[in-house]
Amino acid sequence: MDNLISRGSTLTFSPKTVLLIVLLLTILALSGAGCEDAPVARLQNAKDALEHAASSGALRYAEQTYRNAEELLQTGWMELARQNGHLAPFRSYEKADSLLMLATSLAMQAETKTLDSIATMQAMAGGELQEMKGELAEWLEALNGSLAGFNVRDYWMRADLDIQIAEGLINKGEYDDGRVSMAKARNFLTHLGKNLEAHADDEAKKIGIWRRWVQQTLDQSRTSNGYAVIVDKAAHRTYLIKGGRLIHTYGCELGYNSSRQKLFSGDAATPEGMYEVTSARQRGSKFYKALLINYPNAADRKRFAENKAKGIISKRARIGDWIEIHGEGGKSKDWTQGCVALTNKDMDHLMQYVSVGTQVTIVRKSDQWP
Repeated sequence: MDNLISRGSTLTFSPKTVLLIVLLLTILALSGAGCEDAPVARLQNAKDALEHAASSGALRYAEQTYRNAEELLQTGWMELARQNGHLAPFRSYEKADSLLMLATSLAMQAETKTLDSIATMQAMAGGELQEMKGELAEWLEALNGSLAGFNVRDYWMRADLDIQIAEGLINKGEYDDGRVSMAKARNFLTHLGKNLEAHADDEAKKIGIWRRWVQQTLDQSRTSNGYAVIVDKAAHRTYLIKGGRLIHTYGCELGYNSSRQKLFSGDAATPEGMYEVTSARQRGSKFYKALLINYPNAADRKRFAENKAKGIISKRARIGDWIEIHGEGGKSKDWTQGCVALTNKDMDHLMQYVSVGTQVTIVRKSDQWP
């Protein structure tokens, strides 16, 4: 044997054999040192963290952080695959391990950021919703019994609908959309407020006229010691006057669009002015008993012509007529086409004192007696 040299009982190797043995032992040592475990668990942790973040809503509330974590996961995964392609002695998973750890950390940050954002938005949207509900209730209270209610109630109803939609969206976690819906509701309430403000301004400009009408009616009744009727639309009260003094008060209902002066036939507004009874029907009325007044009078006709000339009303509009104080009231709402409605019992009482020629003054608002 060339590579083995026997000298007595001792076995010796040739230098070439010894070199081969040393080389093999070195390779075996290196193989053992390079066989570190691949970070498979780290990869799975990163995947799970990203999945949890996505399910929490990170793509919506923490997208950039989520995307960074996703990119690190892909890079770490590719590095892991690249190392697996090397011979065992030459593999190093240190870089892949670091990338996957960082991906997990960022994914967890994205989830935390998402949950914090959701909690903040939930608190903000919930608080705003309760505030809007309270505001809506206050507006409803202000509108109840108000002559302006008919003209602006549509704004209130639209705001109410948008608030209901907002509440449904918030309950589903759609906080942004819920706040958009509340913004629409607030816009409708703003329009409502502006209309009520305009209504109040109009009343402030005309209150002097109504005071004068009331005073003239009282003075004439006092002078003649006769009866007169004053209707206060805002108060929904009809007053019976004798000798300039109040002797009886009746509740009344009006045209359902009585927040302003009557402009034309069919507008459902109760007229405002100084009139007199032209017919008193004890029977045969569609509404129990009725007192017909002389609407339109000269002032009504003049105003109607001026409004047509200014384009405020249509050229084809008619002025209308047949305004009464009649029975069948007591519905607790304004419902007539422009007439003043009392209960049948109150009509029985009123007609004991009122007849053809009795003055009837209708004002939108009276801030003086009666």
